Amino acid sequence: IQIKPQRYYLYKDLASHLIGYLGEISEPQLISGSYPDNKQGDLIGQAGVERVWQKNLNGIRGGEQVEVDAAGRRLSVISRRPPVAGQNLGLTIDKKLQLTAEKCLKDKRGSIVALHPMTGEILAMASNPAFDPNLFLEGLNRTEWARLVTSKDHPLQNRSVAGQYAPGSTFKIVMALAGLEEGIDPREEAFCDGKFPFGEHTFRCWRKQGHGRVALHRAIVESCDVYFYKLGKRLGVDKIHHYAKMCGLGTVSGYELGSEREGLIPSSPWKLKRFGVSWQPGETISAAIGQSFVLVTPLQMARLISAFFNGGVLYQPKAVKWVGKDDKQVYQFAPEVNGRLKAKEQNIALVRSALIGVVNEPGGTGSRSRIKTGPIVAGKTGTAQVVALGKEKPVQKGEEPPPDLNDHAWFVSIASADKPEIAVAVLVENGGHGGSAAAPMAKEMFDAFYSK
Repeated sequence: IQIKPQRYYLYKDLASHLIGYLGEISEPQLISGSYPDNKQGDLIGQAGVERVWQKNLNGIRGGEQVEVDAAGRRLSVISRRPPVAGQNLGLTIDKKLQLTAEKCLKDKRGSIVALHPMTGEILAMASNPAFDPNLFLEGLNRTEWARLVTSKDHPLQNRSVAGQYAPGSTFKIVMALAGLEEGIDPREEAFCDGKFPFGEHTFRCWRKQGHGRVALHRAIVESCDVYFYKLGKRLGVDKIHHYAKMCGLGTVSGYELGSEREGLIPSSPWKLKRFGVSWQPGETISAAIGQSFVLVTPLQMARLISAFFNGGVLYQPKAVKWVGKDDKQVYQFAPEVNGRLKAKEQNIALVRSALIGVVNEPGGTGSRSRIKTGPIVAGKTGTAQVVALGKEKPVQKGEEPPPDLNDHAWFVSIASADKPEIAVAVLVENGGHGGSAAAPMAKEMFDAFYSK
């Protein structure tokens, strides 16, 4: 009798991008020498936890040496080697939070990432659309595989780590710190009448009538674009690049399960090398509010806001908490630091105060994430254009624009501001405004976390 080990994923597509899936070992994998304990026909991890922790989960095959007669009849057992079970893994994922995140994203495209700000542990990581890993155990035919890999919704892509998006106004967190570090007076006001002429182009504020005179704090709370256009002009793209990289953007976070993209933080040398042309000053104005070439991942943004509230530490995100045998934890993983905010604490504190104001002060764009009685939520909304102004297909009067041209909605947040326990980044593709589409989802995550 041959016993073939088999997985069954009880919760189907729950956390499927993080957990991964099994598939039959391929010929190149067999001859690579990386799987000495496997043979043709075996199922091995092909993505996520299943792939990275394959050797720990695999175990050792058992067997018997038997004596048979000339007809092949079994006479006796000469030796027996019992099978050895693989190790168990304890994940950092909180099931209730994961279920909440996936419920929020139902029928939407996007990502929700929740981190423990003081350790980097991933409490939830949802990417939608998702997939059922049980499909791979049953064996996908070519048609089914082609449907998965060619779908415009990209269900196999983990948007949390491989989706690269313009951060929109969430990038103002970086801009504010950069300005303070470069010596701007936080009390200095800029006048916003809803527009900022620059060269032959007029850049608009999201609030058509403008915000009037605003200093740094109110500019963050009310997300005034004109304030940050002017700040970007003063700083220049290369200083913006420096501070964004310091904040962990434009580089991989060290996510252990692979497929992570680094995003993009542009600079003048980068553009010259990439396109063979010089950086244009007008491009800095767009970059200052998280547009132009700027790209980030949801995981990077959750890590970013964590660092502003945990003492300036960029932790390596962790999905596996311990490895053990028979429910005994043989080895527990400690938090790992792979970066720091090299900035004055007083400047970080000014940005923190403004992020609290975004949620809790009158006129704050993130008020829909506020918990009325309980932990203090801080955060930043963002609404990122999918196409450049003037590049989209003209829409006839009375028509709605195509859904895939709607803005992406962002909200990056943390609770509690005075005792950080959970950071949440929400990205809803083509969701519209961050304050109305993404912030309520963050509130649902906080409600689920603090109701336990």
